[in-house]
Amino acid sequence: MFDLRPIGYVIGLFVSVLGVAMVPVAIADALSADSDWRAFSLASIITLVFGLGMILTCGGGRRDGMSIQQTFILTTVAWIAMPLFGALPFMFSGIELSFVDAVFEAVSGITTTGATVLEGLDTTSAGVLLWRGILQWIGGIGILVVAIAILPQLQVGGMQLFRSEAFDTFGKILPRAAAIATQLGYIYLGLTIAAILVYAACGMEPFDALVHAMTTIATGGLSNYDASMGHFDTPSIHYSAAVFMLLSALPYVRFVQLLNGSARPLLRDPQVRTFFLLVALVVAVLSYLKWTLTGDPEASFRSALFNTISIITGTGYATEDYSLWGPFAMMVFFLISLSGGCAGSTSCSVKIFRYQVLAAAIRAQIRAIHNPSSVVRARYDGRPISEQILSSVMAFFMLFLLSLAVITLVLSLIGLDFLTALSGAVATLGNVGPGLGDTIGPSGNYASLPVSAKWTCIVAMIIGRLELLSVFVMLAPGFWRR
Repeated sequence: MFDLRPIGYVIGLFVSVLGVAMVPVAIADALSADSDWRAFSLASIITLVFGLGMILTCGGGRRDGMSIQQTFILTTVAWIAMPLFGALPFMFSGIELSFVDAVFEAVSGITTTGATVLEGLDTTSAGVLLWRGILQWIGGIGILVVAIAILPQLQVGGMQLFRSEAFDTFGKILPRAAAIATQLGYIYLGLTIAAILVYAACGMEPFDALVHAMTTIATGGLSNYDASMGHFDTPSIHYSAAVFMLLSALPYVRFVQLLNGSARPLLRDPQVRTFFLLVALVVAVLSYLKWTLTGDPEASFRSALFNTISIITGTGYATEDYSLWGPFAMMVFFLISLSGGCAGSTSCSVKIFRYQVLAAAIRAQIRAIHNPSSVVRARYDGRPISEQILSSVMAFFMLFLLSLAVITLVLSLIGLDFLTALSGAVATLGNVGPGLGDTIGPSGNYASLPVSAKWTCIVAMIIGRLELLSVFVMLAPGFWRR
């Protein structure tokens, strides 16, 4: 049997941080004479008591490192425990969400999905809105650490392709994920502060600038308004948000290299170049389509730019109901929601590099068929791709498609129409947020879904955020053998 104390100790630390994060929200509500300060205070006490209890109980099991099995368990349990405690303020506050709705909202925040069950956001208390932003911001830095420091070491879904690169970036081998997290944290915080200042300069109120900066940099997309970013009828805000969403979808390792004086890795990164090429292509097509509908070239370009970047990065903001642009536009948005940004960013979904590896494997196979006597190797960024990485990427694609099919079937069985079921499966498994259709589309939300459908989406958001294999590997009986 595994020693679970190291896992419990780290979970206690994570939960304690979450409890501490509730304190400033309670103080802000108290200063504004909002009665929700009691809800956040109570939630903070419960969370801190549990977290500190776990630390004291499991402190004797601390070690310098964890086994592969323990790391897999920690990664999954952390993304279950955090939303459970993050849901407490939603249940205790004036909005009085049910348990499933509170967990849905917290999971959506921690996984930076951006799906919501809240209605009437324009009149929701500031504390609740701030808490949603904090959850996404914490989830964003959390997934950065997982994507850069943990998943490459666990060889999940081809992420081992970036294993040595992530560590070499810092000049020497780093012994702990905490050292990487510190470097990433500076960049993450710096981008957040920059977004706050730019949003405020563009006309946002300070509170809106704070919350939207946190959810933009986390590519989460939870907004303070039912109309999302469409509430701000200010072109400069839309353009600024598009820039920060793009930056957050780039590999954070490249930012570290850039700060160390080397811009070449960022400019030569095949992920980055392909990502920008895809964005430019989709924006050009959708801008022309929108222009034929409205006749306004600038507004058409801005709307296409913003909503394309929002969906492809998995942020999930919207400036308008793009489902009204016609079936072709809906299909384009559906397809790019399956793309995602770059590995090692806060963006979600499949990720650009996996499609590049898949394309390289197909090209190599075609060349081998043309010349059976030759030895052909698939290459990524000029380097041969190992069989281990190829099999990991193929396994991810197969598991993603299988999970997508199962979730769609389950949602259909529950009673959702095909468009809502399919787009809901993509939106939650890919951590994109809004789906398609009247119910969960850009002008709707997940509030009206049946309870069983919400639980299905909750599971999809968690396994999608953890790159599927991190969760499913624990279902194998051999995993639990010493």
